[in-house]
Parts: sequence; structure tokens; C-alpha cells
Amino acid sequence: MDPTTAALEKEHEAITKVKYIDKIQIGKYEIDTWYFSPYPEEYGKQPKLWVCEYCLKYMRLEKTYRYHQGECTVRQPLGVEIYRKGTISVYEVDGKDNKIYCQNMCLLAKLFLDHKTLYFDVEPFLFYVLCEIDKHGTHLVGYFSKEKESPDGNNVACILTLPPFQRKGYGKFLIAFSYELSKLEKCVGSPEKPLSDLGKLSYRSYWSYVLLDILRNFKGNALSIRDLSIMTSITQQDIMETLQSMNMVKYWKGNHVICVTAKLVEEHLKSTQYKRPPLFVHEDALRWSPPKRHKALKK
Repeated sequence: MDPTTAALEKEHEAITKVKYIDKIQIGKYEIDTWYFSPYPEEYGKQPKLWVCEYCLKYMRLEKTYRYHQGECTVRQPLGVEIYRKGTISVYEVDGKDNKIYCQNMCLLAKLFLDHKTLYFDVEPFLFYVLCEIDKHGTHLVGYFSKEKESPDGNNVACILTLPPFQRKGYGKFLIAFSYELSKLEKCVGSPEKPLSDLGKLSYRSYWSYVLLDILRNFKGNALSIRDLSIMTSITQQDIMETLQSMNMVKYWKGNHVICVTAKLVEEHLKSTQYKRPPLFVHEDALRWSPPKRHKALKK
């Protein structure tokens, strides 16, 4: 992080985290905000902000917003579309190439996330923006960000579904999408901690369903936690904790061993807590290749 960015981050950490912005207008939705977000002072103390749903420019006045609507030519996220299935689309946006757009996304997200998110240092991140498509354009539903190079093996840095689109399966769709990318990268991944309370519930529910579905359909003699990790790109630690929460793993002779019956799997799958997600990532609709990593030259 460069000195200017670090100074900006430090300045905002010092601000008393009082929620000033009560509402935002984005597209056809007026949304009550949940938390403080460090918008510039002249915007951050407005009771309501107006946000362009396409370019994410934020404005203090409705008349400015209405004028901008007539002038703005953007109708989709400022990146590359990498997924399209029906009316669902996902764009990959590079924080280095579209810095202002990604910073605006982070400021918007912070209105609905309790834990700290990045605001200014967006260049080391990729943003995966989920949209609904209609004849007017692509409408922002949610997103997740991801470090281009994560030393901790995180495949998600920050994840959010906007409130009007929650409880429709979009959160789990974003989680599933992050793991599809990890599979293509041939690596395991885990979300950056700490997760919000809603994030914890969503991830545990997703992990549980994925593992239960594999266990229900598995026809072999033995399946290890390592095998499950290779199949799903979920870390062994996340798998173990998820199986423990469902009483499906035991410690035997120095190892954690999966211990399940078909009846136990079916009982869990009938529970509303582990129900089948309403939205799935269709692999054939994903047009994405892992970025080339810079490798050190051999001497």
C-alpha cells in the first residue's frame, strides 16, 4: 500500500463510526442503510445519497441524480462479462483498471457490512459483480472481491448481496461462483475472516449442502476430508468444521475420520438449514481462464 493510500485508510479509521447516511437511492430501490461508510464529508453527512446503479457515482441531490441519469452512458459494470445464464450475468472488474468504480463499490458495500472493508487500496483486487439483466441494462445485485495474489489462500475478500436481493439465493450463488473460479485455478480457497454473522450462516449452509450432496451420491468404499477438498476446492479446515457441526466426523487413532450413514445424510438434507440452493452456477456459461502467474526465473 502506497503512503497516500495508507494515510487515507488511517484517517478514516480514526473517524467516529456514526451512521450519518440513513438511506440511499440506487436504481428503483430506496434502501435503508445499516452501518457507517467513509464517504467524503460533504456526502457522508447527508441523510440520503443518490447512487447511479450503473457507474456507481454518488450524489447529494435528486436533481443532480436525475440529470446524471440522462447523461450517463454506462449500462453495465466496467469490466469483462465472464458469465451469462438467462437474466444473470457476472462481470470481472480489475481494481487497477477501474479504480474509481471499485472504490465506489466498496463505499456502497460498507453501508451494509459491519466489519472493515477496503476503501481506497483496490488495485490488488479483482471484483466479481453480479447483475440482473433486462431491456434497460444490467442491474447491480451484489459482488465479491478477491485478492489477485492472496498469501493466506483466500478466494473471497469481501462479499455482499444488496438488501433488495437478499433471501433469493444470490448470496450462495456468489459463494459458489468463487469456488468455481478456485476449481479452474486448481487450488483450494476460503473467505477472508472475520465474516459477518450473515456471511457465517451463508458459508456454513453452502458448505454443508455441497458436502451432503457429495456424500449422498458417493458410491465408493471410503472418502477422506482431503478427497472432499480436492473435489470442491473447499479447505480441509472448513470441511472438517462443517462436518463436525453435523456430527459427521470422529477423531480416530490420530486422524479425523468421516463417519456417516445414508439415513443421517438424508435427514440433514430434509432440513431447511441445508436445503438445495435455488440458483446454481452453470459451468458451461462460465467463460474464464485463470490469470497467468509471474514465476521467478530459474538461475
